[in-house]
Amino acid sequence: MNFDFDTPPERRDTDSQKWQKYAGRDVLPLWVADMDFRSPPALISALHARVEHGVFGYARPVKSTVDAFVDACAQHYGWAVDPAWLVWLPGLVVGLNVVTQACTATDDEVLTLAPVYPPFLTTPRNSGRVSTQVMWTLSAGHWEIDWDALERAVTPRTKIFLLCNPHNPLGRVWRREELVRLAEFCLRHNLVLCSDEIHCDLILDPALRHIPTATLSPEIATRTITLMAPSKTYNVPGLGTSLAIIPDPALRAKFVRATTGIVAEVTCLGYTACEAAYRDCEPWRQGLLATLRGNRDFLSDFVARELPGIKLEAPIEATYLAWLNVEALGLADPVAHFEKNGVGLSDGAFFGEPRGRHVRLNFGCPRATLAEALRRMKGALAALG
Repeated sequence: MNFDFDTPPERRDTDSQKWQKYAGRDVLPLWVADMDFRSPPALISALHARVEHGVFGYARPVKSTVDAFVDACAQHYGWAVDPAWLVWLPGLVVGLNVVTQACTATDDEVLTLAPVYPPFLTTPRNSGRVSTQVMWTLSAGHWEIDWDALERAVTPRTKIFLLCNPHNPLGRVWRREELVRLAEFCLRHNLVLCSDEIHCDLILDPALRHIPTATLSPEIATRTITLMAPSKTYNVPGLGTSLAIIPDPALRAKFVRATTGIVAEVTCLGYTACEAAYRDCEPWRQGLLATLRGNRDFLSDFVARELPGIKLEAPIEATYLAWLNVEALGLADPVAHFEKNGVGLSDGAFFGEPRGRHVRLNFGCPRATLAEALRRMKGALAALG
Protein backbone atom coordinates (compact mmCIF):
# COMPACT_ATOMS: atom_id res chain seq x y z
CA MET A 1 0.00 0.00 0.00
CA ASN A 2 1.33 3.44 -0.96
CA PHE A 3 0.98 6.54 1.19
CA ASP A 4 1.72 10.15 0.29
CA PHE A 5 4.67 11.51 2.26
CA ASP A 6 5.66 13.92 -0.54
CA THR A 7 2.83 16.46 -0.66
CA PRO A 8 3.21 19.20 1.95
CA PRO A 9 -0.12 19.90 3.68
CA GLU A 10 -0.99 23.60 3.73
CA ARG A 11 -0.61 24.66 7.36
CA ARG A 12 -0.15 28.40 6.98
CA ASP A 13 -3.09 30.43 8.33
CA THR A 14 -4.32 27.44 10.36
CA ASP A 15 -4.26 26.74 14.10
CA SER A 16 -0.80 25.15 13.77
CA GLN A 17 1.44 26.32 16.60
CA LYS A 18 4.42 25.24 14.51
CA TRP A 19 3.55 27.52 11.58
CA GLN A 20 1.92 30.37 13.52
CA LYS A 21 5.29 31.13 15.14
CA TYR A 22 6.48 32.61 11.85
CA ALA A 23 3.18 33.94 10.51
CA GLY A 24 3.77 36.58 7.85
CA ARG A 25 7.45 35.64 7.49
CA ASP A 26 9.19 33.47 4.92
CA VAL A 27 10.55 31.03 7.49
CA LEU A 28 10.29 27.23 7.21
CA PRO A 29 9.49 25.95 10.72
CA LEU A 30 11.59 22.89 11.62
CA TRP A 31 11.49 23.41 15.37
CA VAL A 32 8.70 21.79 17.46
CA ALA A 33 8.33 17.97 17.23
CA ASP A 34 5.24 18.01 15.02
CA MET A 35 5.49 16.43 11.55
CA ASP A 36 4.33 18.03 8.31
CA PHE A 37 2.63 14.85 7.11
CA ARG A 38 -1.09 14.11 7.08
CA SER A 39 -2.04 11.54 9.68
CA PRO A 40 -2.75 7.96 8.51
CA PRO A 41 -5.81 7.56 6.27
CA ALA A 42 -7.26 4.84 8.53
CA LEU A 43 -7.01 7.16 11.52
CA ILE A 44 -8.66 10.03 9.61
CA SER A 45 -11.46 7.68 8.52
CA ALA A 46 -12.04 6.62 12.12
CA LEU A 47 -12.32 10.26 13.17
CA HIS A 48 -14.80 10.96 10.35
CA ALA A 49 -16.96 8.06 11.52
CA ARG A 50 -16.83 9.28 15.12
CA VAL A 51 -17.77 12.81 14.08
CA GLU A 52 -20.72 11.46 12.09
CA HIS A 53 -22.05 9.97 15.32
CA GLY A 54 -22.68 13.56 16.31
CA VAL A 55 -22.45 13.32 20.10
CA PHE A 56 -19.29 14.45 21.91
CA GLY A 57 -19.90 13.92 25.58
CA TYR A 58 -17.44 13.06 28.34
CA ALA A 59 -15.58 9.93 27.31
CA ARG A 60 -13.90 6.90 28.78
CA PRO A 61 -11.95 4.25 26.83
CA VAL A 62 -13.94 1.27 25.64
CA LYS A 63 -12.52 -2.25 25.63
CA SER A 64 -11.51 -2.11 21.96
CA THR A 65 -9.40 1.01 22.61
CA VAL A 66 -7.62 -0.60 25.54
CA ASP A 67 -7.14 -3.83 23.57
CA ALA A 68 -5.59 -1.95 20.63
CA PHE A 69 -2.89 -0.46 22.87
CA VAL A 70 -2.28 -3.65 24.87
CA ASP A 71 -2.03 -5.71 21.68
CA ALA A 72 0.47 -3.25 20.17
CA CYS A 73 2.69 -3.51 23.25
CA ALA A 74 2.62 -7.30 22.99
CA GLN A 75 3.30 -7.37 19.24
CA HIS A 76 6.03 -4.73 19.12
CA TYR A 77 7.83 -5.29 22.42
CA GLY A 78 6.69 -8.61 23.85
CA TRP A 79 5.31 -6.64 26.80
CA ALA A 80 2.25 -8.16 28.46
CA VAL A 81 0.52 -5.02 29.76
CA ASP A 82 -2.33 -5.54 32.21
CA PRO A 83 -5.16 -3.09 31.38
CA ALA A 84 -5.39 -2.31 35.10
CA TRP A 85 -1.95 -0.65 34.83
CA LEU A 86 -3.17 2.08 32.47
CA VAL A 87 -3.85 5.68 33.48
CA TRP A 88 -5.08 7.84 30.58
CA LEU A 89 -3.79 11.40 30.35
CA PRO A 90 -4.34 14.42 28.06
CA GLY A 91 -0.62 14.69 27.29
CA LEU A 92 2.81 13.38 28.14
CA VAL A 93 3.98 16.63 29.73
CA VAL A 94 1.00 16.36 32.06
CA GLY A 95 2.35 12.94 33.05
CA LEU A 96 5.78 14.35 33.87
CA ASN A 97 4.22 16.98 36.12
CA VAL A 98 1.97 14.44 37.84
CA VAL A 99 4.93 12.11 38.51
CA THR A 100 6.78 14.98 40.18
CA GLN A 101 3.78 15.91 42.30
CA ALA A 102 3.11 12.30 43.27
CA CYS A 103 6.63 11.19 44.14
CA THR A 104 8.40 14.22 45.61
CA ALA A 105 8.03 16.96 48.20
CA THR A 106 9.10 20.60 48.05
CA ASP A 107 12.86 20.95 47.55
CA ASP A 108 13.30 17.27 46.59
CA GLU A 109 15.50 16.63 43.57
CA VAL A 110 14.67 15.18 40.16
CA LEU A 111 17.64 13.77 38.26
CA THR A 112 18.05 13.45 34.50
CA LEU A 113 20.61 13.43 31.68
CA ALA A 114 21.08 16.58 29.62
CA PRO A 115 20.66 17.81 26.98
CA VAL A 116 17.10 16.57 27.10
CA TYR A 117 13.50 17.38 26.14
CA PRO A 118 12.89 20.75 27.86
CA PRO A 119 9.94 19.71 30.12
CA PHE A 120 12.33 17.31 31.88
CA LEU A 121 14.10 20.44 33.15
CA THR A 122 11.12 22.70 33.78
CA THR A 123 8.70 20.21 35.34
CA PRO A 124 10.52 19.96 38.71
CA ARG A 125 10.73 23.75 38.95
CA ASN A 126 6.99 24.05 38.30
CA SER A 127 6.40 22.31 41.63
CA GLY A 128 9.15 23.90 43.70
CA ARG A 129 11.48 20.92 43.24
CA VAL A 130 15.13 20.95 42.17
CA SER A 131 16.18 19.87 38.69
CA THR A 132 19.57 18.15 38.65
CA GLN A 133 21.27 17.26 35.38
CA VAL A 134 24.25 15.13 34.42
CA MET A 135 25.62 16.00 31.00
CA TRP A 136 26.02 13.41 28.27
CA THR A 137 29.54 12.83 26.99
CA LEU A 138 30.58 12.21 23.38
CA SER A 139 32.94 9.27 22.89
CA ALA A 140 34.08 7.99 19.48
CA GLY A 141 30.98 9.34 17.76
CA HIS A 142 28.49 8.04 20.32
CA TRP A 143 26.69 9.72 23.18
CA GLU A 144 27.56 8.02 26.47
CA ILE A 145 26.53 8.34 30.12
CA ASP A 146 29.08 9.65 32.59
CA TRP A 147 28.34 7.01 35.21
CA ASP A 148 30.71 8.49 37.79
CA ALA A 149 29.07 11.90 37.48
CA LEU A 150 25.65 10.24 37.78
CA GLU A 151 26.65 8.64 41.08
CA ARG A 152 28.02 11.94 42.38
CA ALA A 153 24.79 13.73 41.49
CA VAL A 154 22.59 11.64 43.81
CA THR A 155 21.79 13.08 47.24
CA PRO A 156 19.38 12.03 50.01
CA ARG A 157 16.87 14.47 48.44
CA THR A 158 16.93 12.74 45.02
CA LYS A 159 13.61 10.93 44.49
CA ILE A 160 13.07 10.51 40.72
CA PHE A 161 15.17 9.68 37.68
CA LEU A 162 13.64 10.94 34.42
CA LEU A 163 14.62 8.81 31.43
CA CYS A 164 14.00 9.69 27.77
CA ASN A 165 13.87 6.39 25.86
CA PRO A 166 14.53 6.82 22.89
CA HIS A 167 16.30 10.06 23.61
CA ASN A 168 15.15 13.49 22.49
CA PRO A 169 17.09 15.40 21.15
CA LEU A 170 20.02 13.00 20.64
CA GLY A 171 18.09 10.37 18.66
CA ARG A 172 19.71 7.72 20.85
CA VAL A 173 18.31 4.19 21.31
CA TRP A 174 19.18 2.69 24.66
CA ARG A 175 20.91 -0.70 24.69
CA ARG A 176 19.77 -3.39 27.10
CA GLU A 177 23.00 -3.32 29.11
CA GLU A 178 22.63 0.44 29.61
CA LEU A 179 19.03 0.13 30.73
CA VAL A 180 19.95 -2.68 33.13
CA ARG A 181 22.68 -0.53 34.65
CA LEU A 182 20.30 2.43 34.99
CA ALA A 183 17.68 0.19 36.57
CA GLU A 184 20.23 -1.10 39.06
CA PHE A 185 21.22 2.53 39.79
CA CYS A 186 17.59 3.47 40.52
CA LEU A 187 17.03 0.39 42.70
CA ARG A 188 20.19 1.03 44.68
CA HIS A 189 19.28 4.66 45.33
CA ASN A 190 15.56 4.00 45.89
CA LEU A 191 14.50 6.21 42.96
CA VAL A 192 11.26 6.15 41.01
CA LEU A 193 12.14 5.69 37.34
CA CYS A 194 9.89 7.71 35.03
CA SER A 195 10.49 6.56 31.45
CA ASP A 196 9.26 8.81 28.63
CA GLU A 197 8.86 6.41 25.68
CA ILE A 198 6.80 8.65 23.41
CA HIS A 199 9.20 8.10 20.45
CA CYS A 200 9.37 4.32 20.93
CA ASP A 201 7.71 3.49 17.59
CA LEU A 202 10.17 5.64 15.63
CA ILE A 203 13.31 3.48 15.66
CA LEU A 204 15.14 4.25 12.41
CA ASP A 205 18.02 1.80 12.70
CA PRO A 206 16.64 -1.62 11.65
CA ALA A 207 19.29 -3.36 13.76
CA LEU A 208 17.98 -1.81 16.97
CA ARG A 209 14.83 -2.43 19.00
CA HIS A 210 13.02 -0.41 21.59
CA ILE A 211 13.10 -2.00 25.04
CA PRO A 212 10.44 -0.74 27.47
CA THR A 213 12.25 -0.03 30.72
CA ALA A 214 9.60 -1.76 32.82
CA THR A 215 10.23 -5.07 31.04
CA LEU A 216 13.76 -5.44 32.42
CA SER A 217 12.74 -7.19 35.65
CA PRO A 218 9.84 -7.43 38.11
CA GLU A 219 11.91 -5.38 40.57
CA ILE A 220 12.34 -2.40 38.26
CA ALA A 221 8.72 -2.66 37.06
CA THR A 222 7.51 -1.98 40.59
CA ARG A 223 9.18 1.43 40.60
CA THR A 224 8.73 2.42 36.95
CA ILE A 225 6.17 4.79 35.47
CA THR A 226 6.20 4.52 31.67
CA LEU A 227 4.71 7.28 29.55
CA MET A 228 3.59 6.48 26.00
CA ALA A 229 1.37 8.07 23.36
CA PRO A 230 0.39 7.77 19.69
CA SER A 231 1.04 11.49 19.22
CA LYS A 232 4.56 11.59 17.74
CA THR A 233 4.37 8.47 15.58
CA TYR A 234 0.95 9.11 14.05
CA ASN A 235 1.16 12.93 14.10
CA VAL A 236 -1.80 13.55 16.40
CA PRO A 237 -0.28 15.61 19.27
CA GLY A 238 -3.15 18.08 19.04
CA LEU A 239 -5.62 15.36 20.08
CA GLY A 240 -4.06 15.13 23.54
CA THR A 241 -4.04 11.40 24.32
CA SER A 242 -1.30 9.72 26.37
CA LEU A 243 -0.94 6.86 28.81
CA ALA A 244 0.94 6.15 31.99
CA ILE A 245 1.67 2.44 32.46
CA ILE A 246 2.21 1.74 36.16
CA PRO A 247 2.39 -1.94 37.22
CA ASP A 248 2.74 -1.35 40.97
CA PRO A 249 -0.68 -0.72 42.61
CA ALA A 250 0.67 1.54 45.38
CA LEU A 251 2.67 3.70 42.96
CA ARG A 252 -0.31 3.84 40.60
CA ALA A 253 -2.59 4.96 43.44
CA LYS A 254 -0.17 7.79 44.34
CA PHE A 255 -0.09 8.87 40.72
CA VAL A 256 -3.89 8.83 40.37
CA ARG A 257 -4.30 10.82 43.60
CA ALA A 258 -2.00 13.49 42.20
CA THR A 259 -4.23 13.86 39.13
CA THR A 260 -7.39 14.45 41.15
CA GLY A 261 -9.14 17.70 40.33
CA ILE A 262 -6.37 19.12 38.12
CA VAL A 263 -5.90 16.78 35.14
CA ALA A 264 -8.41 17.05 32.32
CA GLU A 265 -10.02 14.00 30.78
CA VAL A 266 -9.06 12.63 27.38
CA THR A 267 -11.57 13.56 24.68
CA CYS A 268 -13.72 11.17 22.69
CA LEU A 269 -11.82 12.05 19.51
CA GLY A 270 -8.53 11.38 21.27
CA TYR A 271 -9.63 7.87 22.20
CA THR A 272 -10.85 7.23 18.64
CA ALA A 273 -7.53 8.33 17.14
CA CYS A 274 -5.55 6.27 19.65
CA GLU A 275 -7.47 3.08 18.90
CA ALA A 276 -7.19 3.51 15.14
CA ALA A 277 -3.48 4.32 15.36
CA TYR A 278 -2.54 1.18 17.26
CA ARG A 279 -5.02 -1.13 15.53
CA ASP A 280 -5.10 -0.07 11.88
CA CYS A 281 -2.05 2.04 10.99
CA GLU A 282 0.97 -0.28 11.00
CA PRO A 283 1.38 -0.19 7.18
CA TRP A 284 1.41 3.62 7.32
CA ARG A 285 3.97 3.55 10.14
CA GLN A 286 6.27 1.40 8.06
CA GLY A 287 5.97 3.86 5.18
CA LEU A 288 6.72 6.72 7.57
CA LEU A 289 9.83 4.96 8.86
CA ALA A 290 11.11 4.47 5.31
CA THR A 291 10.53 8.16 4.59
CA LEU A 292 12.25 9.28 7.78
CA ARG A 293 15.25 7.03 7.11
CA GLY A 294 15.57 8.58 3.68
CA ASN A 295 15.31 12.09 5.12
CA ARG A 296 17.86 11.28 7.80
CA ASP A 297 20.34 10.01 5.24
CA PHE A 298 19.75 12.99 2.95
CA LEU A 299 20.26 15.36 5.88
CA SER A 300 23.40 13.59 7.10
CA ASP A 301 24.96 13.68 3.64
CA PHE A 302 24.05 17.33 3.05
CA VAL A 303 25.45 18.45 6.41
CA ALA A 304 28.72 16.61 5.79
CA ARG A 305 29.16 17.95 2.24
CA GLU A 306 27.52 21.37 2.18
CA LEU A 307 27.40 22.86 5.68
CA PRO A 308 30.95 23.56 6.91
CA GLY A 309 31.02 24.40 10.59
CA ILE A 310 27.93 22.28 11.35
CA LYS A 311 28.36 18.70 12.60
CA LEU A 312 26.08 15.76 13.17
CA GLU A 313 28.18 14.23 15.94
CA ALA A 314 26.49 10.84 16.30
CA PRO A 315 24.14 8.63 14.27
CA ILE A 316 20.41 9.39 14.45
CA GLU A 317 19.05 6.01 15.57
CA ALA A 318 15.48 7.09 16.34
CA THR A 319 12.99 10.00 16.16
CA TYR A 320 12.78 12.59 13.39
CA LEU A 321 15.03 15.05 15.22
CA ALA A 322 18.62 16.00 14.40
CA TRP A 323 20.94 17.48 17.05
CA LEU A 324 23.36 19.69 15.16
CA ASN A 325 26.58 21.11 16.61
CA VAL A 326 26.98 24.71 15.42
CA GLU A 327 29.62 25.80 17.93
CA ALA A 328 32.30 26.33 15.24
CA LEU A 329 30.17 29.06 13.67
CA GLY A 330 30.84 31.27 16.69
CA LEU A 331 27.29 32.66 16.75
CA ALA A 332 25.93 34.09 20.00
CA ASP A 333 22.39 33.26 18.82
CA PRO A 334 22.45 30.70 15.99
CA VAL A 335 18.66 30.30 15.97
CA ALA A 336 18.20 34.02 15.25
CA HIS A 337 20.75 33.84 12.44
CA PHE A 338 19.04 30.90 10.74
CA GLU A 339 15.60 32.50 11.21
CA LYS A 340 16.92 35.62 9.46
CA ASN A 341 17.83 33.32 6.57
CA GLY A 342 14.49 31.52 6.45
CA VAL A 343 14.76 28.44 8.71
CA GLY A 344 13.25 28.05 12.18
CA LEU A 345 15.14 25.69 14.51
CA SER A 346 15.07 24.89 18.24
CA ASP A 347 17.69 26.47 20.49
CA GLY A 348 19.94 24.02 22.31
CA ALA A 349 19.74 26.28 25.38
CA PHE A 350 16.19 25.03 26.01
CA PHE A 351 17.58 21.49 26.31
CA GLY A 352 19.98 22.36 29.11
CA GLU A 353 23.21 23.52 27.52
CA PRO A 354 24.84 26.88 26.73
CA ARG A 355 23.39 28.88 23.86
CA GLY A 356 25.41 28.72 20.69
CA ARG A 357 26.45 25.07 20.91
CA HIS A 358 23.62 23.07 19.31
CA VAL A 359 20.35 23.49 17.46
CA ARG A 360 17.64 20.87 16.88
CA LEU A 361 16.13 20.30 13.45
CA ASN A 362 12.87 18.43 12.77
CA PHE A 363 13.18 16.42 9.53
CA GLY A 364 9.65 14.99 9.78
CA CYS A 365 8.51 16.71 6.60
CA PRO A 366 8.34 16.10 2.84
CA ARG A 367 11.76 15.82 1.21
CA ALA A 368 11.19 19.00 -0.81
CA THR A 369 10.65 21.00 2.40
CA LEU A 370 13.78 19.54 3.97
CA ALA A 371 15.86 20.19 0.86
CA GLU A 372 14.74 23.82 0.70
CA ALA A 373 15.47 24.31 4.41
CA LEU A 374 18.97 22.90 4.00
CA ARG A 375 19.52 25.11 0.96
CA ARG A 376 18.59 28.10 3.09
CA MET A 377 20.94 26.96 5.85
CA LYS A 378 23.73 26.80 3.28
CA GLY A 379 22.89 30.36 2.37
CA ALA A 380 22.95 31.34 6.03
CA LEU A 381 26.52 30.04 6.27
CA ALA A 382 27.52 31.92 3.13
CA ALA A 383 26.10 35.09 4.69
CA LEU A 384 28.66 34.79 7.50
CA GLY A 385 31.39 35.61 4.96
